[in-house]
Amino acid sequence: MRAAPVTAPAAPAAFAALFAPLALRSITVPNRVWMAPMCQHVAEASGPAAGVAHTWHLAHYAARAVGGTGLILQEATAVSPEGRISPYDLGIWNDAQVEALRPITSFLKEQGTVPGIQIAHAGRKASTGRPWEGGRYVGPEADGWLPSAPSPVPFDEGDPVPHELTIDQIHEITAQFAAAAGRALAAGYEVVEIHGAHGYLIGEFLSAESNRRTDEYGGSFENRARFALEVVDAVLAVWPEQLPLFFRVSATDWLDESGWTPADTVRLAGLLKEHGVDLLDVSTGGMAPRATIPVGPGYQVPFAAEVKAGTGLPVAAVGLITEPEQAGKILAEGEADAVLLGRELLRDPYWARRAAAELGAEVRVPTPYHRAW
Repeated sequence: MRAAPVTAPAAPAAFAALFAPLALRSITVPNRVWMAPMCQHVAEASGPAAGVAHTWHLAHYAARAVGGTGLILQEATAVSPEGRISPYDLGIWNDAQVEALRPITSFLKEQGTVPGIQIAHAGRKASTGRPWEGGRYVGPEADGWLPSAPSPVPFDEGDPVPHELTIDQIHEITAQFAAAAGRALAAGYEVVEIHGAHGYLIGEFLSAESNRRTDEYGGSFENRARFALEVVDAVLAVWPEQLPLFFRVSATDWLDESGWTPADTVRLAGLLKEHGVDLLDVSTGGMAPRATIPVGPGYQVPFAAEVKAGTGLPVAAVGLITEPEQAGKILAEGEADAVLLGRELLRDPYWARRAAAELGAEVRVPTPYHRAW
């Protein structure tokens, strides 16, 4: 059942941007309320159904689309079995996974929501238990495996020393990202986001905190950024020119100058723009388990604003954005081009519809629900 707009009084100018459409290549996102990728950890861990979406995923994403979310970025979806964060994560390394994802993308489009997918490799943070079960490393006895990384440096105390990737293995993973993008297209997604944040594999190459290599993939900024740019280039070789490509980055490791910094992020953003990335999804952290992070409302927004001001690349802001007035102000003041909501959309699938009502904007409502409006 398709959604249709219900007219409301004109929105205040300061908040109108929250429900203004955003054109990215050939795609027009109907509003700036977007859903951040959040792993559900409920897929099968092994066997023919490993990494395959099922009814939970359809219901989960469908609810947010019915609620008026403009763009949904599906949870980190692994480009290979070894790229999963937990054995229970979604994957996009085979055709069975593609077939299971098509009903999700079809339903989102019917509701006027743009379907996006984040493709990812967890690197040294792979093979962990589900968060509600402790989230620590699990071995082969629990459907786990030995993680791989740029360097043999564990993420945390008690974690296994990861396998150091060879040059050939790096190239193989680059090809896996490209293949995943091709499958995402076949599954009906209109946006692909490359996951380069939160201390996962691409971020591990970027940060000197985790990358101790001495070859062409380590040492200098240019060398540490090489893998990220090669993945972008490989994805764009198969991803249609008319569809947008996003990249998610941790703008800082929160480790002062010893890790990845905001200045590094602005520099990388300029390169990503040159290589064809359409929007930078700006988050932070995830590299060091005990980094001191000053968490508070909108605490990551200034990093997005810095990238936007420094490069002109469109950005999405994320991080404790919870109230319509707060979100509207971020956009009205030009700090970001869209806001990504995470936990708030877990609490309230209809956040976009509620925000539209509060701000007096037009809201999309499925036609069977019009009687309630």
